[in-house]
Amino acid sequence: MAYSDKIVMSIGGSLIVPEGGIDTKFLSELNLFIRDNLSKNKKRQFFLVAGGGKLARDYRDAGAKVIKHELTIDDLDWLGIHSTRLNAHLLRTIFRDIAHPVILENFETIRKPTEPVVVAAGWKPGHSTDFDAVLVCEDYGVRSIINLSNVETVFDKDPNKFKEAKPIHKISWTDFRKIVGDKWTPGLNAPFDPIAAKKAHKLGVKVAVLLGHNLKNVENYILGKDFIGTVIE
Repeated sequence: MAYSDKIVMSIGGSLIVPEGGIDTKFLSELNLFIRDNLSKNKKRQFFLVAGGGKLARDYRDAGAKVIKHELTIDDLDWLGIHSTRLNAHLLRTIFRDIAHPVILENFETIRKPTEPVVVAAGWKPGHSTDFDAVLVCEDYGVRSIINLSNVETVFDKDPNKFKEAKPIHKISWTDFRKIVGDKWTPGLNAPFDPIAAKKAHKLGVKVAVLLGHNLKNVENYILGKDFIGTVIE
């Protein structure tokens, strides 16, 4: 089946595995949301890119506590990558009846998935799964990403550190990249990672940063209605 409406969703690991453990409430709501959208539009195909979340941080912290020498950046990244792959397997299990049987985790291979749901995970060190979401766009002819996060909008400063931080509703890639910089470090807390931002800027991919816990708002964005969030393009 040829899909005319492809949607790439980068699902923040903090939504799948927050501080309290796996969030089955969010996953249940996501499950209903995706299936409802597919029932309304048979031409729609979802690419779901899973982040690592607390699982990745727990493994990184455990390694740092046990060994005496400092973990390498590659080691930290690989722990995060495998965490994203476990979360991706959880997503594929949830959508088993309608999902492509193979998780996308090697972006040198371009597949031709015919199923309405395709799940992707981390690939290799040097970036987060935000970058992998951009690679999905490049490989499968998509020009926009819905980045589901645990914040409603991007801010001009870190709102956890600066009370005067202001929300941004629309911003260019040039200005956004001035905020996040151009260097990746494992576990970096940014609304969209710097390496992914550079690639998205080059490809002309638009990214909408939306609160993952408000899927009604996400649907409003998909339908072109008023929404709360930040568009980067």
